[in-house]
Amino acid sequence: MSRTTLAPRGAVRRHAVRGAVVLSAAALALALTAGSAPLASQAAAATGCAGAEADFNGDGIRDTAIADPEATVNGVSKAGVVHIVYGGGKGVLELTQEAAKSGGSEAGDTFGYSMAVYDADLDGCADLAIGIPYEDVGGHTDAGRAVVVYGSPAGLAAGKASIQYVQGAAPLSGAAEADDWMGYSLAAGTSSTGVPFLAIGAPGEDLGTTPDAGSVIYASGSPTLSIGIITQDTATAGAVPDTVEPYDRFGTAIAATPTHLAISAPGEAQDTIVDAGSVTTFSHTLVSGVPTPLNVIHQDAPNVFGACEAGDAFGTSITAVPYRAEGATSTTESLLAVGIPGEDLSTGADAGAVQVFKLNAAGAYTELAWIDQNVADVGGAAEPGDHFGQRVAAFNTAPTSTSTAANVRLAVGVPGEDAANGVVDRGIVQMFPMVGAPGASDKILEPGSEIPTPMAPREYAGMSIGGGTAGLYIGMPYGPVEGRAVYLFPWTISGTGGAPIETFKPGQGGIPAEAKTFGAVVR
Repeated sequence: MSRTTLAPRGAVRRHAVRGAVVLSAAALALALTAGSAPLASQAAAATGCAGAEADFNGDGIRDTAIADPEATVNGVSKAGVVHIVYGGGKGVLELTQEAAKSGGSEAGDTFGYSMAVYDADLDGCADLAIGIPYEDVGGHTDAGRAVVVYGSPAGLAAGKASIQYVQGAAPLSGAAEADDWMGYSLAAGTSSTGVPFLAIGAPGEDLGTTPDAGSVIYASGSPTLSIGIITQDTATAGAVPDTVEPYDRFGTAIAATPTHLAISAPGEAQDTIVDAGSVTTFSHTLVSGVPTPLNVIHQDAPNVFGACEAGDAFGTSITAVPYRAEGATSTTESLLAVGIPGEDLSTGADAGAVQVFKLNAAGAYTELAWIDQNVADVGGAAEPGDHFGQRVAAFNTAPTSTSTAANVRLAVGVPGEDAANGVVDRGIVQMFPMVGAPGASDKILEPGSEIPTPMAPREYAGMSIGGGTAGLYIGMPYGPVEGRAVYLFPWTISGTGGAPIETFKPGQGGIPAEAKTFGAVVR
């Protein structure tokens, strides 16, 4: 397979999800970017809301949001829908743009392309941010927008009006432009000082005459919002230690913890090496409304393993979790995992890899691990076109305790992995400890085995992963229609075997039967 990028340089850049996923026999196209695992609200619950993670109706039971961004809505193709499955058997909500009061469903909007969960208004009910990067705005094709739909004791979209984030309309300034793709990525949570925040990626944003440089909108606070625009030359607090260049696509992926924000630019060129990629880290401390930049990490940076190579796309996916070292009395550090699906290894091109870094409170980074399928004791074998690291997701099950291999877990999507019997691009998900040797307790989950969906060519398992306290969600939005579903696994699976602890499937449990790309994003 060839390298995976957002689109060829110099071409009209439009993401693969615009048509049914699509990977040709020769190339794995980039489909859907899922943000990192959302952080639970730190706020005290208001009356009627229990303050639990991803609890949209405030009853203390976790709910699940499942996107089908290519779903047909009222006869409109690829308008997109988000299915809300309330925990405890309390029903299913079909959330469209009309239900979210975010305009009308239009062909190709792909409502639900990205999602993030947080408590935006600190009332103890979780709220859902939804990205719509292919929304046309004011005649500008694919300008994009994002919407925050509030939870309440009556459920999502049943209380206060949603907040709309559209460039050129309050609370945002600027102007919508064609192919900005605002809403392509999202990350949200609550900072260590108790302030809710939402970061919205617009990797197609042109800056001046620089095409697709990319930007991120950072909205924080409640009830008053502070809005900042982050670019690679943000002139604040010494500026981001980087420069704006064509096709950097800054904002392609975003990850956050209460202490850190990370933003990727997989199109970043290092000297003459195109599409090498980079990740910039920030603290949530604001200067003129913009988070304080800390460092830029890439494979030619000091004390980083490997070397920048054309098409590595370092930062295609990123995820971050809180980290507490042994003996520490507070959690002020973070772990950051960076997917490099275009990494060439000795065993083939685009085999892929993941790098894990520790970020301290002051912003210094230390590389903790390099992970690929050639590493000692790691299951599987690195092969050309595997795209190991196309997606990453992580979770810390005990953020106020010392971080260990048991409580800090990492999932890596490998959508280009072929089955042993030759089934092409069946894909797998591989789970690792995020602390210690990656091969010490890794586990492979594959269709036809641990993942109950029957094995088939071009299922691309690993293109949709995410999770939280409930466990690891694996979406299977591609392949045969009858196999499309979302499966929830525990974060730690020991020994052989392993089975999902919960299954969400179209046509079952009140979920509508239609499944275009059901499970493309799950939160």
